[in-house]
Parts: sequence; C-alpha cells; structure tokens
Amino acid sequence: MTFTAIARCPETRQLGIATATRSLAVGARVPHVRARLGAVAIMAIADPRLGHMAIRLLRLGYRAPAVIDELVRGDPHAEYRQLGVIDDSGFAAARTGKMNRDWAGHHVRDNFIALGNVLIGEHILEAIETGYEAAAGAPFEERLMRAIEAGRDAGGQHGGQNSAALVVYGDDFFPKVDLRVDVHDEPVGELRRVFDAFSPAIDYYAERQRDPRVPPLHEAVPGKGY
Repeated sequence: MTFTAIARCPETRQLGIATATRSLAVGARVPHVRARLGAVAIMAIADPRLGHMAIRLLRLGYRAPAVIDELVRGDPHAEYRQLGVIDDSGFAAARTGKMNRDWAGHHVRDNFIALGNVLIGEHILEAIETGYEAAAGAPFEERLMRAIEAGRDAGGQHGGQNSAALVVYGDDFFPKVDLRVDVHDEPVGELRRVFDAFSPAIDYYAERQRDPRVPPLHEAVPGKGY
C-alpha cells in the first residue's frame, strides 16, 4: 500500500527516497539510504531486515541487480515484497513479487525508480516520474518531494495515505534530510509543511554537527525562531 520515488543525483551523487503509504510510520520500515553506497526501498510487506542486508551487500560491492537477486534468494516470502535499489554508480533495479496487490509495479531507469503497490493504476508511477523530471534544476530533495506530491495528486493508492517520509544523504555519514510524518490525514501535505520549514536550515544543521560553536538557529538563519 505504498508509492515511492528512489533517486540518485548524477551530478552530486546524493541519494534519496520519498515515500507515502496507508500504513503508519512508513519512514521506520521502507527507506534505507547510506552515503556513497545506495538507496533501498523495502515495500509491500516490508521487512527492515532486508534493508539492512541490502546495505551490507552494497558495502561489499554488489551492484543493484545483484542486491535484488540476493534479497530474493534469502527471503522465503519474496513474492510478498516489492524491492527497489539504486547503487552509487546509478545502476537501478526493482522487483514486484507476484503476491503484491493490484495495481503493483515499477518503472526503472538509470538513477531513478518509481514503484508502488495497491495503487489506483500505473499512471501513478508515470506521475511520480513526471513530477521528478519537471523539477529538474531544483535541489535534489525538492525534486523528490515533487515526485511524491505528483503521485498523491494523481490519486495515490486505494484508501489514501496515512504516513510519509523523505530521506536524503549527501557526502556525510549522517543524513542531509530525514523527515517523517508517522500518522496524518494528509501526510504528504504535512511532509511538505515540515520540509518547507526545515529546508532553509539544511546547511545549518549539517555545519552544526561538525562544529558545535555554530550559533543557535534563530541567530544563524534570520527569521527562524526554533
């Protein structure tokens, strides 16, 4: 019951995932991203252990298609899963198990995957792709937000959405963006509200993690009183 955009920026090598679902706390299960390794989505009947395994495989040098193969080989319930992987070289691979509920499927190209299950139709994936491409030139995290908003606006999934998440990694070990809406009547819209509030402080929080002498946000970023 999930729709997701997974992407890698070929210019900056940033990696990220935007996702929304009818279930609660999607950010706790679906997205797994690591700097200079890859971005992984474990969906449908999501088992986070598979995400951790995928990251270990990427660390060992496996490319995205081989990661998918290994996850399926080691999972007795693989037909209930939906998997997407983009590695640090931009190779992308996805798999939709036979037991996923309609409509379910994936669109894959270099550096980008749109995938989902229990969607109202394949056009949701087309909307996700279009939303991402239409925002070319915008910051990478904004492009992912636009992608998931486009999926929502096209109709999303049967029964609507209750949670959403956005995760982006750049060069650092810690995430550049890691935002979650665990339960909300309109989680993608709420994620947008939180994202718009957080965006001006992205560089600030990255720098403050490196240097504790950086002043509080309300002093460093005018207009922010948090």
